[in-house]
Amino acid sequence: MQKNVQKMTINYSPNFDLKKRDKNKIKYLIFHYTGMTNDRLAIKKLTSLNSNVSCHYYITRSGKIIQMVPDLYIAWHAGISSWGKHVSLNKYSIGIEISNPGHEHDYKKFNENQIQTLIKISKKIIKKYKINKKNILGHSDIAPLRKKDPGEKFPWKFLYKNKIGIWHDLNSKKIKKLRSKMSDLSLDNFIKFLKRIGYRIEYGDKRQLKKLIQIFQMRFRPELINGKCDLECYEIAKSLKNLK
Repeated sequence: MQKNVQKMTINYSPNFDLKKRDKNKIKYLIFHYTGMTNDRLAIKKLTSLNSNVSCHYYITRSGKIIQMVPDLYIAWHAGISSWGKHVSLNKYSIGIEISNPGHEHDYKKFNENQIQTLIKISKKIIKKYKINKKNILGHSDIAPLRKKDPGEKFPWKFLYKNKIGIWHDLNSKKIKKLRSKMSDLSLDNFIKFLKRIGYRIEYGDKRQLKKLIQIFQMRFRPELINGKCDLECYEIAKSLKNLK
């Protein structure tokens, strides 16, 4: 990875709660992509009084980092969201937006400068607020029926190797052979595993269930996102459910 990490600048957003929170309330770190075609448009939206969205930190396409809301104020980045016992994750999280056009605008790979900057700021946040590795999440994890970001090109496995977030320790070649149809009983257990990991599973039909499986695959099996719960997905979820 390149070491071209730039110094932080400030461009405050008006979109935050005025009441300061206690630092002990901060328990999550949430990653997003902007879903905008360039930095200018994304920054304009995140700092616009009428947009009702913001973040604590913004990472540009070149790897520059901008603080938009101070840590102890609640930024409006997560929306309707849940994880484990918590709902409305804005109250408990720090949000980082990373410049990327997203799935609707020629979704791109996150570049080396962006990821190096992300690693640096994430490690500082994790240490400062003692954030559990299980609570380092994507927007899609906490709002799986609404969001896809940061998506399948986000390097979760690489971040894990840099002590950020979680990943499974299964042999990739061996579990790849398990991509086959599974029984309803196994599907039920898979859903139980997702709940143990932290996903708030609320679905009412097959379309919603497929979406949940796709979100899990984007995070933990990005090379094949088909919305089908095969034995590979099952074993990955099983290996993650008891992480502390």
